Amino acid sequence: MANTVVESYPPTEHGADDPNRRDFIHIAAATAAVGGVAVFAWPLIDEMNPSADVLALASIEFDLSKVSLGQQVVVKWQGKPVFVRYRTPKEIAEAVKDDNAPMKDPATDASRHKPGKAQYLILVGVCTHLGCVPNFGLGDYGGWLCPCHGSVYDTAGRIRKGPAPLNLLMPNYAFTSDTKIKIG
Repeated sequence: MANTVVESYPPTEHGADDPNRRDFIHIAAATAAVGGVAVFAWPLIDEMNPSADVLALASIEFDLSKVSLGQQVVVKWQGKPVFVRYRTPKEIAEAVKDDNAPMKDPATDASRHKPGKAQYLILVGVCTHLGCVPNFGLGDYGGWLCPCHGSVYDTAGRIRKGPAPLNLLMPNYAFTSDTKIKIG
């Protein structure tokens, strides 16, 4: 048998067997993969953000001087009707008189409006039973009546009769001046 001589060359300074070069290639490939995932994922994630028209309705301002005594105005906020009611002294007195009446969702009249502003009642105009829009002035208690299943609300928006489990909801609102409110 003949002896074969295999010549071995020493690895070059930056040869294929260099661990530093291998680490760099792995890091570069991982970075490129993460960047590629981010490029494709960003449009999908960004699509879940609220659209500009929804953000525009996140809060609205309303001038209460447009509502006269005994009148109700319906404004749209976040796609829902909001009742802005300028209550008469009679309506306020009826609501206060019934503060201790038996109710499904007990609440006082004072808890249904801002302090010192009992004449203004701001409510989300959606029945808490199945989401219908109640009509004012048709119920037994001088308030709202839901035409779908007969829920009856009083002049403070409290549930008095019918299948609705809760009072009409109050949106988050604040008075920005004596005659202006900001809802949302």
